[in-house]
Amino acid sequence: MATFGKTVLLRVLVLILVLCCSWSDAYSLKHRKFDQIYQLGDSISDTGNLILENPNTRFSHLPYGKSLSKAPTGRCSNGLLMIDYFALDARLPLLNPYLNKNASKNHGVNFAVAGATALPFELLLTKNLSSFSTNSSLDHQLSWMLSHFSTICRNQIECRNKLRNALFIVGEIGGNDYNFALLMGRTFQEIKDMVPDVVQTIKRVVEKVISHGATRVIVPGNIPIGCFPLFLTIFQTNDTTAYDEHRCLKDLNALAIYHNHQIKRVIKELRNENPRTIILYGDYYNAFRWILCRASNLGFDEDSLQKSCCGIGGDYNFDLKNICGPEVPVCPNPNDHISWDGVHLTQNAYKFMAHWLIDDIVPKLRCIV
Repeated sequence: MATFGKTVLLRVLVLILVLCCSWSDAYSLKHRKFDQIYQLGDSISDTGNLILENPNTRFSHLPYGKSLSKAPTGRCSNGLLMIDYFALDARLPLLNPYLNKNASKNHGVNFAVAGATALPFELLLTKNLSSFSTNSSLDHQLSWMLSHFSTICRNQIECRNKLRNALFIVGEIGGNDYNFALLMGRTFQEIKDMVPDVVQTIKRVVEKVISHGATRVIVPGNIPIGCFPLFLTIFQTNDTTAYDEHRCLKDLNALAIYHNHQIKRVIKELRNENPRTIILYGDYYNAFRWILCRASNLGFDEDSLQKSCCGIGGDYNFDLKNICGPEVPVCPNPNDHISWDGVHLTQNAYKFMAHWLIDDIVPKLRCIV
């Protein structure tokens, strides 16, 4: 009986080990066999479109990209972005920007543009708002995507076959619509009133993507902007009740949460309308909060969590009139910081966010058959 008991116990332990290994092994995009990734979005995802569109932008110069190469790549960080880590985890080449006409697009395309808005440029003008760097809104990026599809497939049936193993990421987008409004002095209520239009624009683009054959779509939410040096500087106050436990501005984060709730509602609608398509929420908000909660364990400097690495002046090492550029000091070790330039994150922060998101998303992606 003792021998029988030991044998049963051994088999149970082996089974648990196999299951655990299989579960751990599943936490990677490579096992979902994606052969392409398509990205739409803004500066969180842009791998070079803006600097090809406008070579004079500050992102065209060091210290941007200083941790990657001797010359900037157009990424609004010191190094890699989340989309880069997604591609690496899927065992695919890094995505080339759409506007680089000579680059390979065999494994997907990046249509994101730094400074892009969800709402069309013309609509923002009617609200006396505009992007400071580009007119390439989400609709503009969608037109690029459809133009690209016309070069790889002759009709929607052929596109469905070519794109059935592709991963689509629609966003993060919409953050700039609110950022520009905040910078131009609009009230929180005025900005909150913009959210339905922004979210419906995102929904319409997701529907178009699905109609061309997308079977796996991630729709990210917004990051907690109340934790960013840019807005911590602009809205700095002596009222301690304005801040949460992480010293982030509660009202600004509430705006991001409101947007994210609307995105989740739209995703539910899209799932009901497209039951054969997997549509997932990319929880950028909680991925960022996870880093804040575990910053010291992840190697970040507790004294620099809300300070720009590339910046100068004030409590947050940020000055709106002297933003990161060739003449602005850079911290000795960007890996210590979450914020790169007060508006964008460091490579290290993006890496941890990407890993958190992959762990969250991959189990929800059914295997492609």
